[in-house]
Amino acid sequence: MIRHLVLFKLNEGVRRDDPRVVEGVRAFERLGDVIDELRFWECAWNITDRPIAYDFAINSAVDDTDALRHYLEHPAHQEGVALWREFATWVMADYEI
Repeated sequence: MIRHLVLFKLNEGVRRDDPRVVEGVRAFERLGDVIDELRFWECAWNITDRPIAYDFAINSAVDDTDALRHYLEHPAHQEGVALWREFATWVMADYEI
């Protein structure tokens, strides 16, 4: 199984209640119900306020590299990524569990 983690940082001046951000969050919240290859899916806002903290996180899991590729290429995922590109940057890691 592969864990896929993503941490998002909103761009300077962008707030959580920005309509673009609200739309982006909704797009990602739906992915767990849309992409069959996802074995585990959660996403949420960070609840702490520290200088090194990111703003939003995705924690997910898929069975293998083929499932990860399908998830990454899935149109619903790509639509969400396109939205987030407008107002955030991110880092990610994939590792075997």
